Amino acid sequence: MRIVFDWAGVLFHWQPLQLLQRTLPQHAPDTAAAQRLADGIFQGYGGDWAEFDRGGVEVPALVARIAARTGLPAADVRRVVDAVPAELQPKPDTVALLQRLHAQGRRLHFLSNMPAPYAEHLERTHGFLRCFESGVVSARVRQIKPEPGIYDTAARWFGAAPADLLFIDDVADNVHAARAAGWQALQFIDAADCEAQLRARGHL
Repeated sequence: MRIVFDWAGVLFHWQPLQLLQRTLPQHAPDTAAAQRLADGIFQGYGGDWAEFDRGGVEVPALVARIAARTGLPAADVRRVVDAVPAELQPKPDTVALLQRLHAQGRRLHFLSNMPAPYAEHLERTHGFLRCFESGVVSARVRQIKPEPGIYDTAARWFGAAPADLLFIDDVADNVHAARAAGWQALQFIDAADCEAQLRARGHL
């Protein structure tokens, strides 16, 4: 059995409201305003941001699209886009779990919706990502979760049958899509719950 990790929300913290409140406090003075701003910028990770994840739009074009759509100054949008990589800080408990699995000889891969520049930043910065023998970043294959095609692409990339892959993701739609593609999958709540589920399946 190969174990496949998502990145943002599983291995890395992703707290967009806090990011916006720090980066654009004038536009996000409270949680409600930050949520409205997040909805406008990230579009529930659909729309323009999904194309960024897919590798279909570069940063300058993304900034221009979001600024035109939301009315935000382009400089403010660029500040948000540039601030995201530093926001993706490791989750120590999940990293420790990953490292225990690696030490036990488990075959580990990753599958992440991630724009190429963000993925490159994380790969340069975090040595624990070397625990993975391979992985798929959405922008590099021009496909995104939960579209079915990315699961087929990843299984081929990993050299494994879908039934031999166990996917860990915090987003329910991505988990359901993995199961529909023939993978095993569990939804990530926190590292302790994930570890308990892996133990129950005999993987720890």
